[in-house]
Amino acid sequence: QVHLVESGGGMVQAGGSLRLSCAASGRTFSGYTMGWVRQAPGNEREFVAAIRWNGGSTDYGNSVKGRFTASRDIAKNTLYLQMNSLKPEDTAVYYCAAGNTPFRLTSDRVDAWGQGTSVTVSS
Repeated sequence: QVHLVESGGGMVQAGGSLRLSCAASGRTFSGYTMGWVRQAPGNEREFVAAIRWNGGSTDYGNSVKGRFTASRDIAKNTLYLQMNSLKPEDTAVYYCAAGNTPFRLTSDRVDAWGQGTSVTVSS
């Protein structure tokens, strides 16, 4: 059973940076796409970023391109999301997600979710 545990959320001023981490366990992730989905209050879940565990190719939502970077450490089975130039509209709960899919990691393709970590960006 896949187990995902996020850390690194918090409060930051607009223009600041945060790095989220997601420790993954429970299986080998070869062939998986791992990533981040966020949900702001009153909104639906939104794809943020993802990375193919094998090969490291990345995919980003339009609203974060150029500001966020997904990466992974295979030896540590850990996924990261470096968030720079944060905006108030980035405020949300960020969920680590894993899917056995080569396609964009939309919510319907997610097999396992973390518990979420809150990010608040003040103006």
